[in-house]
Amino acid sequence: MQPNNSPTSPKSCCGPDCCSDKPVPASESSTLSADALRDHVRAGYSKIATAGGWSAAQSAAMLAEASATAPAKSSCSPAGGCCGPATFSPEQLAAAIGYSATDLSASPAEANMGLSCGNPTALASLKPGEIVLDLGSGGGFDCFVAGPKVGATGRVIGVDMTPDMISKARINTVSYRAQSNLNNVEFRLGEIENLPAADSSVDVVISNCVLNLSPDKPRVWQEIARVLKAGGRVAVSDLALLKPLPDSVKSDIEALVGCVAGAVLVEETRRQAAAAGLSDIVLKPKPEYIEAMTDWQDPLYKAIIAKLPANSKPSDYITSLDVSARKAR
Repeated sequence: MQPNNSPTSPKSCCGPDCCSDKPVPASESSTLSADALRDHVRAGYSKIATAGGWSAAQSAAMLAEASATAPAKSSCSPAGGCCGPATFSPEQLAAAIGYSATDLSASPAEANMGLSCGNPTALASLKPGEIVLDLGSGGGFDCFVAGPKVGATGRVIGVDMTPDMISKARINTVSYRAQSNLNNVEFRLGEIENLPAADSSVDVVISNCVLNLSPDKPRVWQEIARVLKAGGRVAVSDLALLKPLPDSVKSDIEALVGCVAGAVLVEETRRQAAAAGLSDIVLKPKPEYIEAMTDWQDPLYKAIIAKLPANSKPSDYITSLDVSARKAR
């Protein structure tokens, strides 16, 4: 979600000007909008953490609440957006996107809240002894999957900006330690634009459907490059755009589907990673994920479909994207 740099920016969906008829000067709006967007997302994911997962009922309730409370032609959502499909169970989703039975058994069931759009731990090809940093770790699902792969000599650090998610992940750590006999996973509260990790301290950065929620994606890629050791690598699963969303979707759906609204074009992802100094960048679109959301009639994707031009579908515009890259030695 990029700020408009005109003298008086139009209303943003999640910024301080949302639900207000008074325009905010661009110089003031861009900074406040980023903070407001983070608060918006944090509130949404706090509710998910408290509920224990994301469901079709929550999705439908969010849409109904936003429709009832937001003024005409505004898309202010009190619940926040969510990346996960509401009509898959967490177990169904994990199996559909390539998590093995071994992966699932390594993670406490409560850690999998159905918020994934890919399998970055598989993409990363983790090795024993590596230090892994997970951006937007949620309940800890990918951290706990990564833990046995790096073993007792490795370390997995999860970072999340939502206190309720950090609390949930730390509670889940007790079960993980008991079933794995490993004490190699920890969780830190922080924003992915300002990672609580030292320079050149990790071997691998992973993330699962989180970067698109950031209001400052170039900064996130810079932070990824900063914390990676020389030769370190990136494995990210995210949502991206194959082509720009129609205005009809952007104007009404941005606040409701945070991950879709915040997604950037595939090639913009490449540019941002390259500008941060990363190389060997490989982008692999996976449109079948979006097709599945449509087939399963996910409420949020149904809302997008209703706003699309005739004879078009979400997968014409949106894709799940695997991103791999490396920091130069």
